[in-house]
Amino acid sequence: MGNAPAEDEVTLFERDMKEFWSQFKISYGTEQNNQTSALRDLCKETLEALAEKWSKKLKEEDVMIDKIHEYNNEILQQSKYIAEKEEQLTEIKSKLNQEQEQQKNLTDSIQELKQELMRKMEIKSSKNKAAKEKLEQVSKIKTLFKEHLALEMRRIPEEQLQFIFRHIDHKDPDKPYVCTLSINEQGDYEVTSCTPPLDCIAELQLKLRETNNFSAFVANIRKAFTALSYKQSA
Repeated sequence: MGNAPAEDEVTLFERDMKEFWSQFKISYGTEQNNQTSALRDLCKETLEALAEKWSKKLKEEDVMIDKIHEYNNEILQQSKYIAEKEEQLTEIKSKLNQEQEQQKNLTDSIQELKQELMRKMEIKSSKNKAAKEKLEQVSKIKTLFKEHLALEMRRIPEEQLQFIFRHIDHKDPDKPYVCTLSINEQGDYEVTSCTPPLDCIAELQLKLRETNNFSAFVANIRKAFTALSYKQSA
């Protein structure tokens, strides 16, 4: 409650008291002896009126104070409710931000996987093309080898080429000497079997990978088989 209403009430009280004393003096000066009883009654009535007036004002003040307390409580409850809702809203926004971040990360991961898959597909396509070109190269010289080197070439399961050399052993010209070749996942030539075994097969395989000279590899294999045959016959 402000100070201005309290000052106004004090002023009213002082004014009422002045009016009372003015009436008292007038009554006392003119009719002192005859109106003592009336003055006493007037004083009593005036005091009762003042008491009733101030009692009413105090009750009004109490009601006003109670209402102010009620309003303060309502404001406090509303403030608490708003604070709770703001906290919930903050949590929701935080969750939304997290979900958006997760969505972005997921999208980025999917994009990276797509790019990685495309790279692998390109690499695989390139390897398949290289393998096809190598197989075509082998097929082109297949007839030549068979006619001049008594070499037979067969394609066997798992994309392998089998080279069957004859006319190696002069005692048994039809005896087969076999070397099996494939192309591994890296696109390189790889000897998967050799019958009979050759000590130099790893060296010949490495040279083939370095030079990519398939004709020289086949010729060297035949020379190695021939040398082995002479060695065994000796």
